[in-house]
Amino acid sequence: MSVGRRGALLSGAVIVAYLRWVRPWHLRWGATPTQVDMALPGDAEVPWPQLVATRAITIEAPPERVWPWLVQIGYRRAGWYAYDLFDNDGIPSSETILPQLQTLTVGDVIGEEGFAVTEIVANQTLLLTFHHPRTEWVIRRGIWPRFGHCSMCFHLQHVRSGSTHLIVRVRMQCPVPWTPMLAFFEPADFLSQRKMLTGIKRRAEATADDDPEPQAGR
Repeated sequence: MSVGRRGALLSGAVIVAYLRWVRPWHLRWGATPTQVDMALPGDAEVPWPQLVATRAITIEAPPERVWPWLVQIGYRRAGWYAYDLFDNDGIPSSETILPQLQTLTVGDVIGEEGFAVTEIVANQTLLLTFHHPRTEWVIRRGIWPRFGHCSMCFHLQHVRSGSTHLIVRVRMQCPVPWTPMLAFFEPADFLSQRKMLTGIKRRAEATADDDPEPQAGR
């Protein structure tokens, strides 16, 4: 068997393994079947997505302790608690709750790619969306809005006394010519979201026994 044929077979096997095992795993990382199937705010914002990911993590802190970390999230705000070099211009994500960023309202734009607050329910739900070409740019111009439409829902689900499930659902619909880019976007999105989720967990659990922070309103 030629080197080229062996290489083609190996590449094919890697692709099959990724599509059959790795992709389903990372698109549902940490989430239960019930969480994957449940309806969440933002589902109707992107009715025909090519990408749907529902990921979750258990945080040993009540929802009101996790919520302040979500309210202040965003580009050149508290950061995304992930890879700051790539998603926050190298500015380190905050390790503290910032009182000046504890108020959000519908319409606030908190992502460099135009993510805007679409729905907010204190201690429960933060929904971010963008819709190209109605995207409002913040500082820099990138390529993400050209993907078309995207929703990102952060949902806090009370589990038991002192414990919370943080569920994040992303739905993305992009023009057909951009579809191949999803093959690169999906793994990168997973790595970023996993770091974000674990980053929020670490921060919230570290402050779980502190005095309660003021709650952000609508």
